[in-house]
Amino acid sequence: MSLRRLTLAGVLVASLALTTVACGSDDSAGKGKASATCPGGKIRFGVEPFEDPAKLTPAAEALADGISKQLDCPVELTITEDYSAEVLAMENGKLDIGMFGPLGYVFASKRADAEALASFGDAQGKLSTYTAGIWVPKDSEIKSVEDLKGKSLALGSPGSTSGDALPRQAIADAGLNEKDVKIDYAGGHPEALLALTNGKVEAAEINSQQLAVATEEGKFDQAKFRQVWTSDPIPNDPITVRGDMDPKFKEALQKALLELPEDKVAEIGKLLDVDPAGPLLKVDNKTYQPLFDLAEKLNLSEKDV
Repeated sequence: MSLRRLTLAGVLVASLALTTVACGSDDSAGKGKASATCPGGKIRFGVEPFEDPAKLTPAAEALADGISKQLDCPVELTITEDYSAEVLAMENGKLDIGMFGPLGYVFASKRADAEALASFGDAQGKLSTYTAGIWVPKDSEIKSVEDLKGKSLALGSPGSTSGDALPRQAIADAGLNEKDVKIDYAGGHPEALLALTNGKVEAAEINSQQLAVATEEGKFDQAKFRQVWTSDPIPNDPITVRGDMDPKFKEALQKALLELPEDKVAEIGKLLDVDPAGPLLKVDNKTYQPLFDLAEKLNLSEKDV
């Protein structure tokens, strides 16, 4: 696949996979008592599919359960099929809160007036970051992004910050155009890594989060590969609230997020290469301004996510 931008219509056909988690009411699978902190009797929470669902779902369930207990309200968890589906769901009022990739948040902010409330802190109380990267086999003739001309490159998914936009910007910065590199959207970060290790492509994006998980699990031997490009640090995924929600709910939700027990954050934090994870930290639009700038620089719109 070339660097051409996929249209929104092409990637919004995927359905949402729903999982309802335990809550702080007697009817954990249904609705609780509607209140300022429990709008409509439940909170609908979406998480973007940045990791294998078998790992992501229980980690997100722990986070959702923590929110549920803090606000005494059932939380309906949605692991979306792709990045675009989550943005669309919030825009259409089907999600009250969402955990987005940084670039996904840019479009959620524009389309659903999403507001960033909290993100992941490390054990020292500092806001965590990650990096995008491009890797090649150790004996590859590719030494830099410029050397990708005529080569195949696996990217994660359209709309991904580290698995799409930043590598594409690196390619453009290297003076290459959409016809110079053979882009293959693998379907996610794990799939891009596997495309490289299985010899399906000559290079692949592997961000620092996926690198840590795959290395720990023995699925990636760094000694057999080389990193030829890395991005500047990217602030980790924000947990956001839809802009038209009640201000009292927004305030209560942010307080709940900042007071979540660390065991409710640890598992999903580890998937984001925040290990050990500290408490969630307050963030806002300014935290993610570099991503707003990136979208403008690449001339991206919702049609690119």
